Amino acid sequence: MTALRIPGIRRPGRLLAEAAALLTAVVVAFPLYWMVLSAFKPAGEIQSAEPRPWTLSPSLDSFRRVFEQQDFGRYFLNSLLVATAVVLASAVVAFLAATAVTRFRFRFRTTILVMFLVAQMVPVEALTIPLFFLMRDAGLLNTLGSLVLPHLAFSLPFAIWMLRGFVRAVPEALEEQARIDGASHTRFVWTILFPLVLPGLVATSVFSFISTWNDFLFAKSFLISDTSQSTLPMALLVFFKPDENDWGGIMAGSTVMTIPVLVFFVLVQRRLVSGLGGAVKD
Repeated sequence: MTALRIPGIRRPGRLLAEAAALLTAVVVAFPLYWMVLSAFKPAGEIQSAEPRPWTLSPSLDSFRRVFEQQDFGRYFLNSLLVATAVVLASAVVAFLAATAVTRFRFRFRTTILVMFLVAQMVPVEALTIPLFFLMRDAGLLNTLGSLVLPHLAFSLPFAIWMLRGFVRAVPEALEEQARIDGASHTRFVWTILFPLVLPGLVATSVFSFISTWNDFLFAKSFLISDTSQSTLPMALLVFFKPDENDWGGIMAGSTVMTIPVLVFFVLVQRRLVSGLGGAVKD
């Protein structure tokens, strides 16, 4: 006999899965909630011996101290320039590289793919000192280029590996049909293949943007004396003081830093979901 399903009653397994998903979401979102809450709390409540997950007297003093910081707008613009440059450059280079290693057969193709994979396994911290000397010899210290190039190098292996699946999913018969219709290989790549691979590019761009926007290690290592080239994570150092840290300013600055990431995610979320889905299907 087939078991009858009563409308409106969910299976225990599904209820357990939904409860686990809800608990995970709460655990992940709680630090973000606490950061925003602390940004609006008065100084006395932030350092209270009995912290509460709410405030009855919200204040904008912490945000005022952040925006009154000297050159805050310049730091924001620097972060935006670096992140935008890395996202655009990594998207174009990764797309062309993924197309090359997927559509063409040449010597050492497998070796190159393995090198991409090995590059992802190397910790960033282990390469910071060699990169410092490389940037020094190239004359790029204290410039935004010293941040763009390393992030571009670390973003490309992941982007190329992910985009390979999207390029491979496009049937070769489509390219043959385009050639029959008179389209050159270059036209096929940019007018047909590129729009089909765009969801994957969006997915990789999100990861590139987040890692570049939140970078502190490279900014601290390569921007030594020219503070005009500093980025937003470096601007938060002002609120770390020897005697007593300004936790309200730190939380307010972190909240301001989070807003562009959320805006970028909201703008691309639909293509991001389809891009991740395509990667899983591959």
